[in-house]
Amino acid sequence: MSTPGLGLPMVVPAPDLPARVRIHEVGPRDGLQNEKATVPTGVKAEFIRRLADAGLRTVEATSFVHPKWVPQLADAEALFPQVKDLKGVHLPVLVPNMRGLERALALGADRIAVFASATESFAKANLNRTVEESLAVFEPVVARAKDEGAHVRGYVSMCFGDPWEGAVPLHQVAHVCGALLDMGCDELSLGDTIGVATPGHVLELLAALNEQHVPTSVLGVHFHDTYGQALANTLAALEHGVTTVDASAGGLGGCPYAKSATGNLATEDLVWMLHGLGIDTGVDLGRLVATSEWMADRLGRPSPSRTLRALSHKEQ
Repeated sequence: MSTPGLGLPMVVPAPDLPARVRIHEVGPRDGLQNEKATVPTGVKAEFIRRLADAGLRTVEATSFVHPKWVPQLADAEALFPQVKDLKGVHLPVLVPNMRGLERALALGADRIAVFASATESFAKANLNRTVEESLAVFEPVVARAKDEGAHVRGYVSMCFGDPWEGAVPLHQVAHVCGALLDMGCDELSLGDTIGVATPGHVLELLAALNEQHVPTSVLGVHFHDTYGQALANTLAALEHGVTTVDASAGGLGGCPYAKSATGNLATEDLVWMLHGLGIDTGVDLGRLVATSEWMADRLGRPSPSRTLRALSHKEQ
């Protein structure tokens, strides 16, 4: 046990938790894609640099989707060259198809993400395809990315609940996860896109995936805080052995294709909890808070992160 300093939690380790967690920062991509106003490219680049300076070593930079679908990220070609040479920082980019992959590879991207759905309704809304059709599109994309030596992440959305279909059967999630692993994905991110998961549900899904030969070592979790469950769900995942957690600086983001999806788990809130548990993240909480405050100023509104608000209040 250690005593907290200014702006630091008391450290009280809990048994059987990972010694280190890798935070997969999604703010610049998943966070900003949901903004009504387009953020200038230079501000996005500075945001990524500041996140890296705060100690985040995986920062999802942008998405190579057609500007028609996500106009907020239409500047991918202009943005990525401004940040790709950051030392010691992985910069994954989302690609929807082979064209997106080619655009990303041409700029030197070496970490690629594809975005699948566990439900038919969301696959139709987000990808305009069935689940099987979307997997068929991703298969050659993943194969080409692997041939080029890229690391590939597979996002699986609607793993716990769907606004059109309700609760999602475990076997549907397992099927999509298995298909993505079979085609060569290096890791998977389990998305609670509308934030309806609870800890027991998280543990049940993780156990079901293990039974279907999806190892915990390839899994990350991506929780939304719609019902205030994101940190509780994260702790459940850590207890199961998960060591990769997605989060968004300042709690930015949601999902433009699911209106009931509110903000992502705030990176500051996650770091506060992890550091309090004695889990290493490599992140400087003070610098992270300053970065999210800086971004909130650029967006013209306060951050929903409770840790950020608490620490900012202390400084006043």
